[in-house]
Amino acid sequence: MTTGDQGSSLSDVSAGLTRAVPIILGYVPIGLTYGVLAQKAGLSGLNVVLMSLLVYAGSSQLVAAGLFGSGASAPSIVLTTFVVNLRHMLLSAAVAPYLKRWGRGELAAFAYELTDETFALHAASFPSGVPPKGEVFAINAAGQASWLLGTGLGVALGEVIRDVEPLGLDYVLPAMFIALSVMQMEDMKGFAVALFSGTLSVALLLLGAGQWNVILATVIGASTGVLLELWTNNRSS
Repeated sequence: MTTGDQGSSLSDVSAGLTRAVPIILGYVPIGLTYGVLAQKAGLSGLNVVLMSLLVYAGSSQLVAAGLFGSGASAPSIVLTTFVVNLRHMLLSAAVAPYLKRWGRGELAAFAYELTDETFALHAASFPSGVPPKGEVFAINAAGQASWLLGTGLGVALGEVIRDVEPLGLDYVLPAMFIALSVMQMEDMKGFAVALFSGTLSVALLLLGAGQWNVILATVIGASTGVLLELWTNNRSS
């Protein structure tokens, strides 16, 4: 590799790490929360960290830890984790068309570290051109590294932190998604759809929709966005 190639690679990695800052800021405290809760559920510190290394699926890990703490059987924990993670098939399918020229090993490495948050960054940039591989992998690696760091801190501080709710760590995840959403808003239409979807989600929750509020608001908000885009294009043509 020439000096120019090395400089380009370092520049790509630096760009990826810069773009991943919102994810890093969110994953460390969320990983810490998982580390504390999983350890209190009865998992050993080693198993808590290994789950973040091998499974690496935030919400599924929290669900699995809760099931373990409640005494659920191993098959039920594995099946529940599998079902919760099915969304990753949709995420991978959405970005797969942009990575047709990648090798199987590269695709496997990319898919292994693909999460909801890293998908949000990739989905925003891939349509206009896939960034250099160094940048793409830097985003994914930064996400898992920060999650592992948070998990390790949670395990280390598990005896000190008795309850995570007073620390406000439960708000970190929605705050991170808000930051990622703002980064993807290119015009007032995007802002309007995001505001409408968020307001609708809260309204549905207050009306008793329970955990379905997010799914319903997402479907309705996305459909509204498509109709708004079609209407705008028809007016301009």
